Amino acid sequence: MKNIIKISSKLFKKNISDHKKLLVTHNSIILKKAIELSKLSINSINNGGKIIIFGNGGSAADAQHFATELVVKMKYYRKALPVLALTTDTSTLTAIGNDFNFSKIFSRQLEALGNKSDLVISITTSGNSENILEALKFAKKKNIKSFGILGNNGGNAKKYCFDKFVVKNSNPSRIQEIHIIFWQLVCEIIEEYYL
Repeated sequence: MKNIIKISSKLFKKNISDHKKLLVTHNSIILKKAIELSKLSINSINNGGKIIIFGNGGSAADAQHFATELVVKMKYYRKALPVLALTTDTSTLTAIGNDFNFSKIFSRQLEALGNKSDLVISITTSGNSENILEALKFAKKKNIKSFGILGNNGGNAKKYCFDKFVVKNSNPSRIQEIHIIFWQLVCEIIEEYYL
């Protein structure tokens, strides 16, 4: 049997080292882009719009978490904010996947729910998921601003985003860790603004 303690220790040290390197290389851009996304979000809400977030897999979970922080609260009681994740309605997701195509699961929802005053936020570690690209193309066509929280140099998604934050790395786990630090900061900024 392999030594679990040795394996764990080796992985932990490597993961922490990689995480620290990414934080150092992205330090200044995290704050700059967090301010930009916060401004876009606040402008959308103040103009009667909502924030619509989506992603696949772990990024789908991040979209839900991100939306929850703003609808409910982080640290303070304040007004509920109009934010939704397109990853939560299993009936809609499976119907679109079955009746149309999996690539349409977000764009079809945007067609139903999106308005010009809204802000679309896509979260993707690759930047190349077809359903993300379809949604971003739809948003661009309908003049709905979009912000990409991207990895892997942004992939094709960066071409369709109004603005973006890119974690330049190919390891999905490390990208997601930096993504979480980024959007959690955005949530805190927005919450402080609405106190």
